Amino acid sequence: MKINWGTGLVIGMALFIGFILFLVYRMTTDNNLEHDLVTEGYYQKEMELQDNIYAQQNTAAMEKQITGIKNDMGYLLQFPEEFEPQKIKGKVFLYRPSNKQLDFELPLELTDPNLLIPDNRLLDGRWNITIDWEYEGKKYRFKKEITY
Repeated sequence: MKINWGTGLVIGMALFIGFILFLVYRMTTDNNLEHDLVTEGYYQKEMELQDNIYAQQNTAAMEKQITGIKNDMGYLLQFPEEFEPQKIKGKVFLYRPSNKQLDFELPLELTDPNLLIPDNRLLDGRWNITIDWEYEGKKYRFKKEITY
């Protein structure tokens, strides 16, 4: 039987459409390919993200920023003197990108405008510091990457 080009074109298109329909069926019924929301509390996380954005904007609007200095005792974080240290409450989270076991969190309860992160807690290398703090009902968030 001889197939002319018109019949071959129709057969080719039918095979292509059949292949596409097979892929669509396979993608919609395969449980391994489900892509629901990544976290259960997705909308709650989004609200927290917006709060973090506001807190970072509050930090950016400060006259003087938090500074950090490496010394022989550890890493010294200096808060602006315009804030009363006793009213600052929050936490300091240190994240080590290369090793999850080295991550740690410190409570932020100051008696003076300085917070020392001890040398024995920090290994040489890169750290991400995130300070979430509150002062007189206003939230702040400070982030910095350091190499210790």
